[in-house]
Amino acid sequence: MRRASGTENQKKREGRLAGKTVVENSFFGIHPLLASPKKFSKENLIRWIITATGWITVIILTLIMLLLFTEGLPIFSTTNPFSFIFTTDWYPVSDPPVFGILSFIVGSLMVTLTALVIAVPIGVAASAFLAEIATPTLREIIKPIIELLAGLPSIVLGFIGFLLLAPVVQNAFHLSTGLNGLTAGIMLAFICLPTIVSISEDSLSAVPKEYKEAAYALGATKWQTIRRVLIPAARSGIMASVMLGVGRAIGETMVVLMVAGGRLALPNFITDPLSAMTGRIAIEINNAVFGGLQYQALFAMGIVLFLMTLAVNIIADLVLEKQRRRYA
Repeated sequence: MRRASGTENQKKREGRLAGKTVVENSFFGIHPLLASPKKFSKENLIRWIITATGWITVIILTLIMLLLFTEGLPIFSTTNPFSFIFTTDWYPVSDPPVFGILSFIVGSLMVTLTALVIAVPIGVAASAFLAEIATPTLREIIKPIIELLAGLPSIVLGFIGFLLLAPVVQNAFHLSTGLNGLTAGIMLAFICLPTIVSISEDSLSAVPKEYKEAAYALGATKWQTIRRVLIPAARSGIMASVMLGVGRAIGETMVVLMVAGGRLALPNFITDPLSAMTGRIAIEINNAVFGGLQYQALFAMGIVLFLMTLAVNIIADLVLEKQRRRYA
């Protein structure tokens, strides 16, 4: 009896160990009958490649930040940070040099906001049309064309704005020049549109069909369903597309450089010629002496641009978190 009971206990322990092995293998997505050293080695290799890729990305971004701050912060040993950010005097070759980037900050904000005012309503409306109104055949034709527009080089769009749009803006608003913030904002809106349309359309298409069916069952029209059901349900994806559009607009260089006018003074209206931070850095970085004050000031301007982009991302995360709690 004792031997029999001991044998039964040993079998139970072996069964528990086998069950534990099955659970562990199932946790990693491996069926116990299919598990093999060769398969484990392949999966470990893929896992290590993915992990290494993620860490390499983090390391590269960290090094870029270190370079930016290392080269830019020394300017504040000779220039007051408050004067650097909140004054408009930019005389890098005077003796002593004077650096104030307020006009560039205002120019960047004015151009970016103009682009968003134009691109967001058009982009969300176009995505709703593709997701809910257009036929499948029409959708398959239009969406690849929109995504293809995202691949157009910035220099090409800058030429289009310089040769075609600038004269139209000049004649329409009776301006002395068509190279101004409005022209730059319109071209930046054109650049942001493919990103906003593509991601927003994917977000609207991912909304469960039960939402639409419930709205139709309650007597809602297609327009009411899109406006009050689908767009709120896809709000996080739409917000993400807008934030990506903001990042693309605020960091764009060539278009702003070519069509914004390049004026150093503080702009009063969007129709005034202006300079953005990206354009000013691109113009002066080749003429700046390596390690000199102008060189440091341009990197400090890059720090301000980086902090502005970071603030936009933080605000977007807070808004998205608030929306998730609201619709949870």
